[in-house]
Amino acid sequence: MSDLSLPPASLPLGPDGPSVSPLGWGMWRLSGTRTEAAALVAEALDSGITLLDTADIYGFDGSSGFGAAEALLGEVLAADLGLRRRMVLATKGGIRPPLPYDQSSGYLASAIDASLRRLRVERVELYQIHRPDILAHPAEVARTLEEAIAAGKIGAVGVSNYTAAQTAALAHFLSCPLVSTQPEISPLRIDCFENGELDQAITLGLRPLAWSPLGGGRLADPQSQRDRAVAEALDVVALDQGVSRTVAAYSWLIAHPAGIVPIVGSQRPERIREAAQALTVRWTREHWYAVLVAARGERLP
Repeated sequence: MSDLSLPPASLPLGPDGPSVSPLGWGMWRLSGTRTEAAALVAEALDSGITLLDTADIYGFDGSSGFGAAEALLGEVLAADLGLRRRMVLATKGGIRPPLPYDQSSGYLASAIDASLRRLRVERVELYQIHRPDILAHPAEVARTLEEAIAAGKIGAVGVSNYTAAQTAALAHFLSCPLVSTQPEISPLRIDCFENGELDQAITLGLRPLAWSPLGGGRLADPQSQRDRAVAEALDVVALDQGVSRTVAAYSWLIAHPAGIVPIVGSQRPERIREAAQALTVRWTREHWYAVLVAARGERLP
């Protein structure tokens, strides 16, 4: 059985952008005190995770907390300036409760500025449109993003939760390349493998950043027959290589040739530390496809 290659130590974020680790850490559940948050940031960085992913909507509970996660991270960065130099910082915007989506030039420009203020930084390396606003012309969105790049506020741009067609439309109107796409991908959410999104990412040079790589926790506690079948297929490799099912799930995504970067969502230091083991897990084609077949619920054609 042929082994798939282990991931490189770092992956490029666009043709001229920084390199990022094969794993990212996400902050959609970041809360608590500055000390607690600082410990998590330090744990991610010390574990070799350099891509830190947040968004202005993180922390919003439906009525309050908009910008809370960014603001908390901003407190951490302001208290220890050395942390900022060790990370590639990414945030997202374009959701405006309760609309919910707004990428009009006026709002999107103000959202970028507001994120920078909350984060207490002058620039982020990556800014992604969080979800597509179908009422905003992609040319208008492109112009706003280009102005932010020209002003030195953001280094590069990407998209999140875009269809392949929506990504192509925005890319058409941008004078700079898109560098990332952030869809939901997991062993339980395999749409991207078959709907052309990952093929497009390879073609355009987009770095796929996978949110909810553990299926929203369903891999840890599988309930349905399909979920149990996927968990069992992951366990074959996990048990063989002495890692947890969680680590096997991360590594399964990493093995894809698109260079998927799973975004670790845990807010527990030991889970963040454990995730780094995914970079050492070897997959064979047979074992990798066994997980895919379990997820599909039917044999490959």
